[in-house]
Amino acid sequence: MSNLNSILIEGNMVREPLYRTTPKGTPVCTFSLASNRFYRQDAGMEKKEVSFFEVETWSKIAEACNDQGRKGRGVRVVGRLKQERWMGTDGKNHSRIRIVAEHVEFRPDFRRDDTGAGAGEDLALTAQRFHEEARHAEHEDSHAMASAGSSITF
Repeated sequence: MSNLNSILIEGNMVREPLYRTTPKGTPVCTFSLASNRFYRQDAGMEKKEVSFFEVETWSKIAEACNDQGRKGRGVRVVGRLKQERWMGTDGKNHSRIRIVAEHVEFRPDFRRDDTGAGAGEDLALTAQRFHEEARHAEHEDSHAMASAGSSITF
């Protein structure tokens, strides 16, 4: 049986993203996400339940989240769950689950700069442009290999 570890969640950034790099220079950006759930109780009263999640992003996604993320901005995250375990100084085992993002989209940012123009570009467009460039480069590489492949013997 295959294992599946996948999550899709939407909500708002709770605070400004935290950007850092690993000792090898890989960008990492973390942020907290609040997701609301609305439901009706037996008496018909609407209730609101808020859940908070820590999200971890890496590389190009981390750079984009740092550039475009801000407190209160709406975000959609697709990723996987990661459990961290450790033993505390009290000798007790602790754990927490965070989301490792594999795809991030921001809702449109309607903030305005001094000129009245929109301040942010939608991350989905940035990701789409990145993937198109990667596909184009991959296509060029495979085309070059195919034309060179006719002279290669095995």
